[in-house]
Amino acid sequence: MCRRLTIAASLLLSGCGHPAGVMTPVALGPATLKTSQVDMLVATTRQPSGNPATLFNGERSPKPYLTEIAVSIPAKRDPGTVQWPKRLPPNPSTDFAVTRVKQIDTVLEGRAWFKQHVEDGHALVFIHGFNNKYEDSVFRLAQIVHDSSMKATPILFTWPSRASLFAYEYDKESTNYSRTALEQALRILAQDPSVKDITILAHSMGTWLAMESLRQMGIRDGHVDRKIRDVILASPDIDIQVFAKQFVEMGRPRPKFTIFVSQDDRALAASSLITGRVQRLGAINPTEEPYRSHLEKAGITAIDLTKVKSGDSMNHGKFAESPQIVQLIGQRLMTGQTLTDSNVPLGEGVAAVIGGTARTVGTVAATTISAPLTVVEQPRKSRSQTDVGATLTEDPDSKPLTQ
Repeated sequence: MCRRLTIAASLLLSGCGHPAGVMTPVALGPATLKTSQVDMLVATTRQPSGNPATLFNGERSPKPYLTEIAVSIPAKRDPGTVQWPKRLPPNPSTDFAVTRVKQIDTVLEGRAWFKQHVEDGHALVFIHGFNNKYEDSVFRLAQIVHDSSMKATPILFTWPSRASLFAYEYDKESTNYSRTALEQALRILAQDPSVKDITILAHSMGTWLAMESLRQMGIRDGHVDRKIRDVILASPDIDIQVFAKQFVEMGRPRPKFTIFVSQDDRALAASSLITGRVQRLGAINPTEEPYRSHLEKAGITAIDLTKVKSGDSMNHGKFAESPQIVQLIGQRLMTGQTLTDSNVPLGEGVAAVIGGTARTVGTVAATTISAPLTVVEQPRKSRSQTDVGATLTEDPDSKPLTQ
C-alpha cells in the first residue's frame, strides 16, 4: 500500500516529456526576423555534461558555472506555453531555440555582460522547481520574461535536479547542496553598481532553496541585502512551520514577500503525502484563520489562484502558464507596485488584474501590502490549519545560537 502511494505521489509530481538536447545553438535566417530574443545569464551548481546539446546534467558540481544564453521565441504562439521542438534541430519560426551559448569564466566577465543587458538596474533571479533539466529551466525563464514584458535583466539559478519521477529526495538534498552558491551569487549581484534592485522568483522546491539562502544571508549579516527588495514564491513546496522559522531568521529589514497559493495543487498534495502529510505553504487557504491574521501581521501578501485556469493539469505551474498571472508578475510585483489603490478593494483589485480588466491602479512602490489577497470565490474550509503565529513572531528564544 505504501509503495503504491509513493508511486502515485511521484506520478503527480511528474512533468511533461519533450525532445532532449536542445541547447546546441541554431542560426537565425531571414525567415525568422519576426522572432523575439531573450538574453539571460545562467548560474548553476550542476555538473557539466560534456555534450553541447545538454551542457549540464543533474549531478552536483563543487564548482559553480556561469553561462550566457540567448533564446529565440517564435512570433506565433499561445502565451504561457513553451514551444518545444517536435524534432531536432529546432525551427526558430515555430519553436523555442537556443541561438547563442557562451561560457563565462570570471565575475568581471559576468558584470560586463550585465552592464550590456541592464534594464534600468532591475534584476530578476529565477529558481526552478523539482524535476527540471537544465534546458527546462532555461526555456521556462525565457517564456516568463517574454510573456510578462518585464523590464529586468534575467538571471537563472539552476540547481542539480535529476529530472526523475523518483528523485524527489535527491532533488531536495540538491537544494541544500546549492544554498551557499545561491547566497554567494546574490551577494555578487547586489555588489554590482549597475544593479539597483533584485527580485527573486522561485517555484515549487526552488522556494526552499531561495528561503534557505536568504536565511543564511540574514544569519551572517543580521539582515538580507537591501537590494533584494521582492521575493515571489510560486507554489512553495515548504512545510509552513519551517517557512515561518526561515522568515524570522532572516532578520530585519526583510524583502517584501508575495506567495502564490492554490488549494487544488496536485503536486503539493503529493509532496504533503511524501513528507508525512505536513501542510505545504503553497496549498493553504490564506483567507482562513489563523493564516489570514498571521500573514497580515507579517506583511506577507498571499494571492489565491485556486480558481484560476491554466494549461497545467497538475495546477502547479499557474504562475507561469496563466498569461494574466505572468503579466501581474512582470508589470506590478516585479517593480514593487501595489495591486490596488484606495479606490479598489483588495479582492476586486487582484481579480481585475488577473482577469485582464484592471483599471489604472496606483504606481507608488509598496513597502508592504497589509492583507492577504484573493482572486475569486473561496473554496470550502480545509480540514486542518497549522498555527504559525508563534513562529512568525520574533521570539528571542527562537533565534539561533551565536556563541
